[in-house]
Amino acid sequence: MLTRRHIRVKVMQSIYAFTQSHDDNLDKEVKFINNSVENMYSLYLIMLDLFVCINKAAEEHLNKSQKKYLATAEEKQPNKRFVENRLLQILRINTELQEQLEKRKLSNWKDSDEYVNLLLDEILKSEAYQEYMNDPVDAFKQDRNFLIKIFREIIAPNDKLYDYLEDERLTWLDDLPVVNHMVIKTLKQVKPNSDETFFLPKLYKDLDDKVYAKELFTKTVLNQDDLLKEIEGKTPNWDKERIADVDMVLLKMAICEFLKFPSIPVKVTINEYLEIAKEYSTPKSSIFINGILDKLVKEYQTNNSLNKSGRGLM
Repeated sequence: MLTRRHIRVKVMQSIYAFTQSHDDNLDKEVKFINNSVENMYSLYLIMLDLFVCINKAAEEHLNKSQKKYLATAEEKQPNKRFVENRLLQILRINTELQEQLEKRKLSNWKDSDEYVNLLLDEILKSEAYQEYMNDPVDAFKQDRNFLIKIFREIIAPNDKLYDYLEDERLTWLDDLPVVNHMVIKTLKQVKPNSDETFFLPKLYKDLDDKVYAKELFTKTVLNQDDLLKEIEGKTPNWDKERIADVDMVLLKMAICEFLKFPSIPVKVTINEYLEIAKEYSTPKSSIFINGILDKLVKEYQTNNSLNKSGRGLM
């Protein structure tokens, strides 16, 4: 579920918080990274649960309409296609998903059902809903494509939902793009006979990624003085006090990868930190960071300081 870039972002946030707090408790910050990753997984779970709660709200709305004293013919014999959506039914009966939600005490939409009803109203008013309900082809593929469409066009971009998630947990804002991508990927790949566990991917691709997250944090923090010396002299027009705090963290992490992670190619390290700088730092940060890293790589290649193993890693 987590990409290496997202791991780097989590580590960057933790190192930044660590340096700002002037705390020397490394174990505490490693736990913070782990908790932050777990919180991202919780966000993924509640986004899946949001589909379930919207479906239940739609069913309740339909039942109430049927029981109206002066119900119209359409209300008495409603189109149940959305309520009976095959993929939504699979999610509703997924015991593994419900167990995870209960285990993590995630009752967000039961406690804040106004967001469920708000999104349901938007869905019912949408062109996508009308097209889906009137589609002559009634199959699992159409059910799945409809959910992907309303997630992309109605749920994910909703400002009020965004504000709610921001208020719930601040780290969720950084996690949201990754989680939204994962939700869409899951919906695209699900099949009518998919196992319940299909909806619950592993947090880390493998054990190496989990180890990488911890080692990148600890090796960068424990070697900060040495990493700072590598930077000094490479910024003739900048004092270290004038370098943005986030840029300094990113530079230290990149240099740490150059020198202490032999299996990561130099080009991958540079590209990853430039992309992170574009998103999380100042408009000119990526140019500034690229200039320093380029000088360092040339220097390391000259004096054979790069300890990279394998072909194509230089």
